Amino acid sequence: MLATGIIPARFDSKRFRGKVLEKIQGKPLIWYVYNQAMQAKMLDKVIIATDSKKIKKAAEGFGAEVVMTSSRAVTGTDRIAEVSQSLNSDLIINIQGDEPLINPKLIDRLVQVLYNDVSLRVATAAYRAKNCCELEHHNVVKVVKNEDDFALYFSRSLIPYPRSDEDFFCFKHLGIYAYRRLFLLTFATLAPSQLEKIEGLEQLRVLEYGYRIKVIESEYDSIGVDTPEDLEKVKRIMEAKGA
Repeated sequence: MLATGIIPARFDSKRFRGKVLEKIQGKPLIWYVYNQAMQAKMLDKVIIATDSKKIKKAAEGFGAEVVMTSSRAVTGTDRIAEVSQSLNSDLIINIQGDEPLINPKLIDRLVQVLYNDVSLRVATAAYRAKNCCELEHHNVVKVVKNEDDFALYFSRSLIPYPRSDEDFFCFKHLGIYAYRRLFLLTFATLAPSQLEKIEGLEQLRVLEYGYRIKVIESEYDSIGVDTPEDLEKVKRIMEAKGA
């Protein structure tokens, strides 16, 4: 089976316009995402999908393969589905364009999960957090899962609710997905669901239409850059690592 990593990137982000081109140590943020994805051993290729000529120019400047998508692609899922229509890959990995700390080993694990279990249509990842107060902000998505590691619900609210602090932890959802290509194309045709519209979370559409999402626990955390404050946090982490 072939696996393609697609990085959806838009310039007109509602919360932080032009964030993927913001500079970190002289390089655009999306360069770090692309560089991490290229280190994954189980991806046959990595594509940046965008409707922005500015992003296209920047990405081609550092040697990335870029596919221009239509302005009708409202979400990242729409964008990767549009690109996937012309691919012969069996698996599509949606790698968020605003996660410069995404770990290549996590990408490989998600690919391997779908390789190993042909019944799975989609898989994602979560990081176990013990200090859940840090995750209460609505920009940080949380997930609860069952004993078989399938998602029960995703929310911008803190879930589960801690009635006591005893043995309490929660799972921070990491916004990376591995799809079977044919399921991705089907998913993109489904009308947005009610819970999806309430929470603003596309993955709830999968659950509401009766499909399952496998959730693997990651030992690696990641930070989605939703605000200028997030960008400064990422810069500090990279400086501390000497990246």
